[in-house]
Amino acid sequence: MIHTTKIRELLLTEASTPTRMAHLAAASGLAMIGHTLYVVADDELHLGVFSADDQRPGTLVRLIAGELPDKYKKRKAAKPDLETLLHLPAFAGHPHGALLALGSGSKPTRERGVLLALDAVGAVAAAPQHVDLSLFYDDLRFELESLNIEGLIVVGDRLRLLQRGNKGTANAIIDCDLVSFIAALAANTAPRLVKASTITPAPLGEIQGVPLCFSDGAALPDGNVIFTAIAENTDNAIDDGPCLGAAVGMLNAAGRVTRIERLAEPHKVEGICARVGDEGIQIFMVSDGDDASKPAWLLSAVWGR
Repeated sequence: MIHTTKIRELLLTEASTPTRMAHLAAASGLAMIGHTLYVVADDELHLGVFSADDQRPGTLVRLIAGELPDKYKKRKAAKPDLETLLHLPAFAGHPHGALLALGSGSKPTRERGVLLALDAVGAVAAAPQHVDLSLFYDDLRFELESLNIEGLIVVGDRLRLLQRGNKGTANAIIDCDLVSFIAALAANTAPRLVKASTITPAPLGEIQGVPLCFSDGAALPDGNVIFTAIAENTDNAIDDGPCLGAAVGMLNAAGRVTRIERLAEPHKVEGICARVGDEGIQIFMVSDGDDASKPAWLLSAVWGR
């Protein structure tokens, strides 16, 4: 069992709208650059920016124009469902890299991405660039009937997507061509799946009969990928359900599960990043409690070698 430590609640200096509370609730993607933590929430149109060194409330960067309804069902139907946050290395037009947030693809309203250029210290340096993912996701649907992308990782020359399953569908690891995807981002055009992807089923075990399913992933320096998985009692990619437990696992460069361990506490963890140290892997995770009135948590754990 892996024991987690609660580091901080994801409180904000100001709410995203006057009718929302001043915190992120449904944290879904996490990136750490230097001393800054970036968090996307799947029910917001903003990016949360937090210090990794103190408990000061975070600030918001708008990603998508407009406002979402306050009522839960209407908000859920309209939200862009940004589930992943990837720190991309430098590429054409982005000498210091960028942050890329992607929608899950589980509905037509969830087929967009947002690209944010970074400066030399890892701060957001330009207005958001919107990415049309509809063609890319349509290409993937020829191979996967029901999309629900929860993780996005660069592994060598591949873009690795983690497809979250549920009680009705299986997890999958999707490896795509990175070069063509990055070229589309640089040209501000809609990405396509120009080469056949490799899709690998990824059974992760069960908790009380509910399958563990991917909720995020992050690359490690050695080419492995560390991931989170949750056992959410739902049979589709849209509806929430009770979280019966969670786990952290490892994929090797070939996309095979080499290790998986349960979290001692049943946090619904939906974002992960990690740093490798002398004592093991320092893991940082963010949670989604499926309750807009309660702030998400930033959690930490050490995974020993």
